[in-house]
Amino acid sequence: MTNITSLSFVVLDISGDNYLSWVQDIKLHLGSKKLSDIIKAENKSTTEENFTSIIFLRHHMHEDLKSEYLEVEDPFILWENLKDRFDHQKLVYLPAAENDWANLRLQDFKSVRAYSSALFKISSRLIMCGEKVTEKRKIDKTLSTFHPNNINLAEMYRERKFTKFGDLLSTLLVAEQNHEFVIKNHQSRPTGSAPLPEVNNMSFQQNVRGKGYRSGRGQGRYHGRGRSHGHFRPYNNSSHRKWQSESQSKRKAPRGGKTENVCYRCGMNGHWTRNCHTPDHLVKLYQSSQNLTKLPYGRLKISFI
Repeated sequence: MTNITSLSFVVLDISGDNYLSWVQDIKLHLGSKKLSDIIKAENKSTTEENFTSIIFLRHHMHEDLKSEYLEVEDPFILWENLKDRFDHQKLVYLPAAENDWANLRLQDFKSVRAYSSALFKISSRLIMCGEKVTEKRKIDKTLSTFHPNNINLAEMYRERKFTKFGDLLSTLLVAEQNHEFVIKNHQSRPTGSAPLPEVNNMSFQQNVRGKGYRSGRGQGRYHGRGRSHGHFRPYNNSSHRKWQSESQSKRKAPRGGKTENVCYRCGMNGHWTRNCHTPDHLVKLYQSSQNLTKLPYGRLKISFI
């Protein structure tokens, strides 16, 4: 009973609303200190044990209750007085607890854990009011309140003949967890759908990258100068032509067609005389065959025979 200044649990309220739980706490703490006989009739406790127990009881009582029972020095007498005053709480709480038990259904809760928490709370209130809540009663309550769509599942659990509610509860928790895994797998990939093959996925990514994006110079459908990271530039015919020389643009004449840019130096098509790179010996052969003579300033004169 050392460190009496600190509270071991909630004090008894002046209204007595927490009397039932307070009684359980007092019994447990006195029993842990080997003083449980103090609150029994005709006990053989010593004077020191009586003083220690009365101090502990008064320390966990409301200040107004301490004042009302200030003259009581025997812990057993104080215990009996509080019992006569607040023991009627059992009659108050019992009908409400029985009503909550009757309306308790597994199908009304979103999870098994939420249902089990509510069941244990109601069971504790019934036990404090003097009612017996056996393991069989808990099991029957759970299996009889399944959703109508799961009646067959409830019958399967009945056939397993559980004797402890804890065994049934653990089975329900495992089944609920497995059901959640199945639902998540179905939502991620519905039944009948096949996953995208890795090879096709890579090809698809390469096609998208080649059509709409450039990762370096000269790649993709859209061309531009320099590197573009995550961006693309549309193909512009007018701007692209600016980078081509006039001779290169005129060389793209259709095959078999006639063009006007004929080189009078070598007689070949596709370039002008000032851009001619034909070897001199071929130029001389061509000019001698055509009877051409040079004029000043690089011009040519045709002499007809």
